[in-house]
Amino acid sequence: MLHLVLHQPEIPPNTGNLMRLAANTGVQLHLIHPLGFYLRDKELQRAGLDYHEWARVQEHADWAAFRAALPGARVWAFTTKAQRLYTDAAFADGDALLFGSETRGLPAAVIDTIPPEQRLRLPMQANSRSLNLANAAAIATYEAWRQLGFAGAL
Repeated sequence: MLHLVLHQPEIPPNTGNLMRLAANTGVQLHLIHPLGFYLRDKELQRAGLDYHEWARVQEHADWAAFRAALPGARVWAFTTKAQRLYTDAAFADGDALLFGSETRGLPAAVIDTIPPEQRLRLPMQANSRSLNLANAAAIATYEAWRQLGFAGAL
């Protein structure tokens, strides 16, 4: 199973959309605190529709708690500062796809724990700052799932 990891997400609809993505792709969603909202937030519920009932969601107090919960997982950090494209990665079952918050991205203290070859970026037009968190995570999740042969899909 793949793991989709959000480090301190701030915007409820993004997380709600990613709960729906997790339910539909079979990935486990991990939320690293602090969150910028409550999990009962109406905007989160609206974006996730009723899919939050089928999504596997695990919360972690902080980055260290997440790493302790999945000690053997290979973590791929998605950051605009990476040199390597996400399409150059060879994803495997059990991998974790890590994304930062909407306004700050991943903090240097977290990025520094990830080997440079496991830091990935999504290509964008020149002078673009970043993609929406839910869109970026969906692109990466589907690429990783594609590489795994869309395991469990109809």
